[in-house]
Amino acid sequence: MAKLYFYYSSMNAGKSTALLQSSYNYRERGMHTLVMAPQFDDRYGVGRVTSRIGLEAAATTFSNVDNLFEIVSTCCAEDPLHCVLIDEAQFLTKEQVFQLGQVSDELDIPVLAYGIRTDFQGEPFEGSKYLLAWSDNLKELKAICHCGSKATMVIRLDENGNTVTQGSQVEIGGNDRYISMCRKHFKEKFYGEAEEKDAAADNSATAKRKTRAD
Repeated sequence: MAKLYFYYSSMNAGKSTALLQSSYNYRERGMHTLVMAPQFDDRYGVGRVTSRIGLEAAATTFSNVDNLFEIVSTCCAEDPLHCVLIDEAQFLTKEQVFQLGQVSDELDIPVLAYGIRTDFQGEPFEGSKYLLAWSDNLKELKAICHCGSKATMVIRLDENGNTVTQGSQVEIGGNDRYISMCRKHFKEKFYGEAEEKDAAADNSATAKRKTRAD
């Protein structure tokens, strides 16, 4: 029976490279693969999966309202499929993770999903949460923090290089916006700078009240 696989990591662990290598391995043996990617991820052009080392491939895009089981079923009617590969799988919805399980269970096609486990606030993405819960096989791809330890978390930066502690969970960006860190340094950067910002806001408010009183 085919299985649903989830390859997870922080950023810059080579997820896209691993996906493209897996797809190449199938195709080299004369098999057909379907590479899929979120429609809104346009860093390298819509409908492209691109790795940091220069490998790339065309991809079928999907939005968060698309039924992935139906998309794969339609592709199977045209040509036999031997593997489905999902890039940026953290952006899947709960329903889409369920649909990928259907692809494995009902169509007997292995699904390889690659994604980030947590966001810049240390919270799980919806897609990652349900892939961790429902996948048959889990595999961690390792990234390295600047201290040399394994990086498991991601920090978001603003245009001045400061740590961002609030905002939308989804914001497309690369190395200029995100840095992978170990848990220790994530806590120091995220919670330390958050406390500094709160203290600065409190001091500013106190100064304003004092000015009005004077």
